[in-house]
Amino acid sequence: KPEEICFSSPKRDWRFGDLESLSNRLAQAMLALELVPGDRIACLTKHAAQCTAMTLAAQKIGAVCMPVNWRLAATEVSYILNHGQAKVLMTDIDFVNILNVIECPSLKKIVLSEDSIANSPPLDHRQSLETWAQAFPDDDPGYMPHPQETALQLYSSGTTGLPKGVELSHRSLSAAFQGPVPEAISYRGEGSIMLNALPSFHIAGIGIALMTYSLGGKSVLVPDFIPNHVLDVIVEHRITHAFLVPAMIQFLLQVPGAATRDYSALQCLSYGASPITDQVLVEAMATFACKFVQVYGLTETSGAVTALAAEDHVSEGPKSVLLRSAGKPILGVSLKVVDHESGETLPDGEVGEIWIKTLQNMKAYWRNPQATNEAFVDRDSDGLGWFRSGDAGFLQDGYLFLHDRIKDMIVSGGENIYPAEIENAMMKHPEIADIAAFGVPDAQWGESVKACVVLKPGSMYHDDLKASSAAIISWTRDRLAHFKCPRSIDFVESIPRNPSGKILKRILREPYWRNEHRQIH
Repeated sequence: KPEEICFSSPKRDWRFGDLESLSNRLAQAMLALELVPGDRIACLTKHAAQCTAMTLAAQKIGAVCMPVNWRLAATEVSYILNHGQAKVLMTDIDFVNILNVIECPSLKKIVLSEDSIANSPPLDHRQSLETWAQAFPDDDPGYMPHPQETALQLYSSGTTGLPKGVELSHRSLSAAFQGPVPEAISYRGEGSIMLNALPSFHIAGIGIALMTYSLGGKSVLVPDFIPNHVLDVIVEHRITHAFLVPAMIQFLLQVPGAATRDYSALQCLSYGASPITDQVLVEAMATFACKFVQVYGLTETSGAVTALAAEDHVSEGPKSVLLRSAGKPILGVSLKVVDHESGETLPDGEVGEIWIKTLQNMKAYWRNPQATNEAFVDRDSDGLGWFRSGDAGFLQDGYLFLHDRIKDMIVSGGENIYPAEIENAMMKHPEIADIAAFGVPDAQWGESVKACVVLKPGSMYHDDLKASSAAIISWTRDRLAHFKCPRSIDFVESIPRNPSGKILKRILREPYWRNEHRQIH
């Protein structure tokens, strides 16, 4: 219904009719710039509604929207714009200064996501998105894409090396967001109110925006994650559904009085993108008192490919072991776990690389055929094959259990150690607020386990860090095999994470491996 609200942002409400009209006009504006199918349209913005409008507009002429991580440095933004050969860039006023150091010869047009405001930086003659669009007719160009044409291009988080442009086709997005994903999180569309607190450069952020829009639901947009404000939004807007990464849930639980607010409208809180500890999950289940659904997926799979259903979220008894699981494959997804070197399928319980076959899988890595070929096994002429996730895990009775990124595995004295297991155990320590475990060089064992620990504010452990380190290691040894436990602890103020909440092990490992000839021992 054109008059219904599809997006509610801090500054304004957007109706379905508004988005349809704006995307039509933007599509006509792009045609006037002589853009052709396959051209990339970049969005450097916190505003999910405007990014969605650009995505729809691009699809209406066969172009491809390319959301860019606004947390990146200017040089990194420049790399992505040039790698994507962007023809149009929409940016927020807050990021205009980045444009002064960016060189991208392919750009034909730069527009602002919103009108200029008083005391804003000099903006030359640049128009706002809506001012630019108003000069063109409200007519849908009528482009009909092939299902395997690229619809959206997102860049991998770049935890190692340069980021890769992940091409998601119309088939990929439709396979994910027109049925299996909403079904997995009990989302019905019309009448539902979704909290969207994730950035549009994240597959969950832009995916939720496109999903709620296409299914006729309403999204409440939160451009900046401020825990107390997010709780206010959940209560005041009567949010029915939300997707959060575990770090966000952890921050929400730390807000004073979080457990006493009224979350009675909340039907389902889904979470994923990084491991969650048992402690945080159990506390969140008690606080929000709604259905919880864990999902696992990647940018390359258009988001979720497995789901741990609400009925499997049991915190006590034999079934509680499933809280460590990422659930079962959703409709249309096949999984197997293979030996990373041989590709041999492994039996239940054995850890290996997770391979995924689904129509949701990406089309390719943009302008990187070598990486694309390395990512797939046995791909057919329709582009359907096994995607090598790079994640380590095992299957047990149909449930997927994740351990870590394969590259994060620690090998100490011939034993394989997975940091997620250590982190889950240590997060139960009453004095620990956050933790990251990783491997460092060890002359005797090849690698040994180190932990970076954030202590809770006011903890007595701050008084004597040496004694505290020994106490934590001793405590951990009561809960894990000794070879898995950290041999040393560094106390830090915070753990570096990417926008998805994943720990940036590369940053933590770098000082210890800087002078080594190899990054593994």
